Amino acid sequence: MDLELLKTTLDELGEPSYRFDQVWGWTAKGVAGYAEMGNVPLRVREELEAKVPFSSLELVHQQESQIDGTIKALFHTKDGRPVEAVLMRFLDGRRSLCLSSQSGCPLTCTFCATGSMKFGRNLTTSEILDQALHFRRMSEVDHVVFMGMGEPTMNIDNVLASIHRLPDVGVTHRRTAISTVGWLPGILRMIEEPLPIRLALSLHAPEDELRSQIMPVNERYPMEDVLDACRTYADKWNRDVFIEYVMLGGVNDQVWHAHQLGRLLDPKRFKVNLIPYNPTGSIYDASERSTIQAFRETVESYGLRTTVRVNRGRDIDGACGQLAAKALSDAA
Repeated sequence: MDLELLKTTLDELGEPSYRFDQVWGWTAKGVAGYAEMGNVPLRVREELEAKVPFSSLELVHQQESQIDGTIKALFHTKDGRPVEAVLMRFLDGRRSLCLSSQSGCPLTCTFCATGSMKFGRNLTTSEILDQALHFRRMSEVDHVVFMGMGEPTMNIDNVLASIHRLPDVGVTHRRTAISTVGWLPGILRMIEEPLPIRLALSLHAPEDELRSQIMPVNERYPMEDVLDACRTYADKWNRDVFIEYVMLGGVNDQVWHAHQLGRLLDPKRFKVNLIPYNPTGSIYDASERSTIQAFRETVESYGLRTTVRVNRGRDIDGACGQLAAKALSDAA
């Protein structure tokens, strides 16, 4: 729902200021449309039906994984930009959303399918929220990670504005995470914001030369500057910063890389997530399972808590690094 258009329309109708909160409150609870908003006058609902589309996004296609129940949705914005979002359902009852902040991505990380797309634009606050609301209409949700299409810290104002409203949808700030490739101005902006959200840094290499090959953004914002900002963030909120590390066969997955990573990171501030690589048609291969295990054991020897992520939605191209490529090739 375009919240700016909603407010303008209600003002034009001469409605009291609390009417906006009523409409948003019903929307955030997951109702299917204006007709279900019982305490909103019928004439207002009819006007809104005619003037304010219930969603700022159009659902184009939706797939559900036959392996783990993950659901991936492809949307188009009103100007035809593709956007993908994912709902991950876990056996412990968690319902976690992976949301996009941009259509495409201007940063060309070499392992990521979204990075091979043409960049469209930043998403608005309403377009971000409408991804979450789409899945909220299916079930309750309780976690959000901004790890979908795009670099969220390049659109940090709209991302933070959407996060301010996520508790109404059912997701507290402490269960919300922003994953960044290391866009330093955005991280510094997060440090200033009074929100205890989780920060995750996509590192993917333990030294600058290799990281620049994998992630060209490192040329602009070198690793040590980014890690220093992450340390500041960890100290401010007394919360670990997650280090995301995608395992690329023969590239960044050797034991000596693990020793470098272990020496680089402070176990009091960082926790490491090792991510098995999902093939996206790029130049890389996935690491062997035994290689990942040896890497993990080496990193843990430095006192760092380390997990190997279980990828979800691989059969529907909904896993980490896969968003958008197949949808766009199918539509071409």
